[in-house]
Amino acid sequence: MNNNKNIPEVSLLKFLKHSANILKNPLPFHHNNFQKKGDTFRLNIGFNKSVIFSRDAGLVEYVLQKNQKNFVKSEIQTKDLVKYVGEGLLTSEGEHWKKQRKLIQPAFHKKQLANLLGSIKSAICDEYKKIVTGKEIDIFPVFNDLAFQTVVKSLFSSAANQKEINRLQFITEETQKMLVRELRQPYLGWWFSLSGKIDSYVQLTNEARAILRNIVHERRASQERFDDLLDMLLEAKYDDGNFMDEEQLIDEILILFTAGHETTSNSLTFTSQLLALNPEWQEVIFKEVNQLKKESDDLMYLVTGAAKTQMVIEESMRLYPPAYFIDRVNLEAFEFEGKYFEPGSNLLFSLYEVHRHPDLWRNPDIFDPERFSEGGRKFSSQYFPFGAGPRKCIGNNFAIFEMIIAVAELVNDYKLIPVAEDIDIKPLITLKPENAFLKFVKRT
Repeated sequence: MNNNKNIPEVSLLKFLKHSANILKNPLPFHHNNFQKKGDTFRLNIGFNKSVIFSRDAGLVEYVLQKNQKNFVKSEIQTKDLVKYVGEGLLTSEGEHWKKQRKLIQPAFHKKQLANLLGSIKSAICDEYKKIVTGKEIDIFPVFNDLAFQTVVKSLFSSAANQKEINRLQFITEETQKMLVRELRQPYLGWWFSLSGKIDSYVQLTNEARAILRNIVHERRASQERFDDLLDMLLEAKYDDGNFMDEEQLIDEILILFTAGHETTSNSLTFTSQLLALNPEWQEVIFKEVNQLKKESDDLMYLVTGAAKTQMVIEESMRLYPPAYFIDRVNLEAFEFEGKYFEPGSNLLFSLYEVHRHPDLWRNPDIFDPERFSEGGRKFSSQYFPFGAGPRKCIGNNFAIFEMIIAVAELVNDYKLIPVAEDIDIKPLITLKPENAFLKFVKRT
């Protein structure tokens, strides 16, 4: 069967013609193609090399849940990302992934997360002390530091010093920038290799691994318990009774740094901008949080009871999903609604487009948290902020709890004032905010 017959195509010439704009922000290019070609199209990016883009929510659900055994992650994660973060839960496949998921899953159960909420709140409140009131400030660095510190405190308690934390944060962000260049400029791959550019960033990763290895060695030597994620990972055993080996442990920690801080900092920035533009929702959250705090000082009571706050966060992740693309490759050929997908097709799902699809959402570009008044599960077939199926993000509860506390404490202490009417985005590996300036006024 000729697969080209059923899936509309975008030519290599058009891809190259728009390559400069794609490097800066590929979303307008993809949106234009979706408008002209339909919900699924093939983009030719080289000779005999293509990617199939889709915003078909039914196809997303089919690939991630209903027939997930026929799909694996693409080389973007299993090869390109691996060289910077190792073969951890995010980047592994097959039996290795199953083994790691089973081992690590208990560390993210709600009862375990309850032990971390105090550290999470402490890290958040420390970062909020840096907020300057009465002047325009870029809030992304605030939330970026906040999310990184939260991951560090949850992982290591006080094991890492500030110099190490700063270096880990720098390396995490720099290697991601390099990976973006590799993915958006595939035609320069030969140059990145020959010039030694890739090797220089791999060396940065090795430096990060050395820092983490020293932290692990110091924890083991101390023989102290902190009930943090590092303790849980060190004590986790496989079915055969063995512990994780050290290099695998470092891989998993690197993944937690990369996936754990970035998506949260992006989401908190977008959420704050949306709240600034919709001050009535600040007051809704303020009243809800104050009522919950009067009823109990237990943080688990707050994060599980703050329904309105969670609605705002859910709507923010609909409009600006931090993980805005999901990639898969099919092992065997399949058909879906008249379209034929040959084995080894590179599939890239635009969650940004799915979450704003006019056939799926009423007033899709409008900020309306009330649509989530019955929770996110109502939209489980079209709403994928943490993915779906067996490979749904293992840290989704951690992220939601962290964001609820962060938003609750922010709105409890400050009023957020917008500086601009528009929210600018910078799509990299994750969907990042840009020019995220706000003013803060201290509540009295």
